[in-house]
Amino acid sequence: MAPRAVPTQRQRRLGHELRRMRLTAGMSAEQAANLLGVDRGKISNMESGVRSISEERLRTLAQRCHCDDDKYVTALVEMASPRTSGRWEQYRGSLPQGLLDIAELEWQSVHMRTSCTVHIPGLFQTTDYALAVFRAVLPHLPEHEVTLRAAHRNHRQEVLASETAPTFIGIVHEAALRMQFGGPRVAREQLRHLLDQSERAGRTVLVVPFTRGAFPGAGQTVLYAEGPTEQLDTVQIDNSHGPDFLYGEAELTKYRAHLDRMEELALSPDDSRAFIHSIAREL
Repeated sequence: MAPRAVPTQRQRRLGHELRRMRLTAGMSAEQAANLLGVDRGKISNMESGVRSISEERLRTLAQRCHCDDDKYVTALVEMASPRTSGRWEQYRGSLPQGLLDIAELEWQSVHMRTSCTVHIPGLFQTTDYALAVFRAVLPHLPEHEVTLRAAHRNHRQEVLASETAPTFIGIVHEAALRMQFGGPRVAREQLRHLLDQSERAGRTVLVVPFTRGAFPGAGQTVLYAEGPTEQLDTVQIDNSHGPDFLYGEAELTKYRAHLDRMEELALSPDDSRAFIHSIAREL
């Protein structure tokens, strides 16, 4: 199979795991190449996500690396399999790769936690609210691209209604609840939609009020997506240049602690709903 021009985040993550497995076992790239019957350059390409790896070769590598965690190896085989085309694929070539990677990450997760300080979590946004958010981007986006991004966000939200929907916890700072993207009417409708979402199975909204004072993260929007095994957890951070995906052990530990602290500061689910109601009535 020909090398990929631009691997997806999922493909790059698989390559990272292959490299980690090899290095943990003390195996050189040359040894891996000899084991799999390929040249050394292909090992490099596999580990960068540029080239695919077959299930047979992946299991052979795992066995020789003494990786006996069957659940983890099976998850890697699934990552290496030809992808089932998701709704995000219709946007390929029209939207930045990072946005499609976020959607794919969400669909492959079993549990997600996110903390937001300025925006409502994307999976809970109304169309009008999302349009207002994208219209505020600098440099300004053409209107057709604003509409395209909002449509993509709507399609992302389908993950929470799927048969294999991940559980989802959205931790929202009071500042995000009071931001009036699109004006009072849009903001009021957004808060009502957030309340509706908070009452659905598998979805939780927790509010951190101003009175809680200091909180970790300096206002970052953080998504912690749990994979089918703990080794495949991923943190996604929003930045002005696009999303960053982190999965080093130290980084995962840091952001788990970050979100744990945000949950400790947050109101209970019932008190959070009452708090959102009170802000909506003010609009």
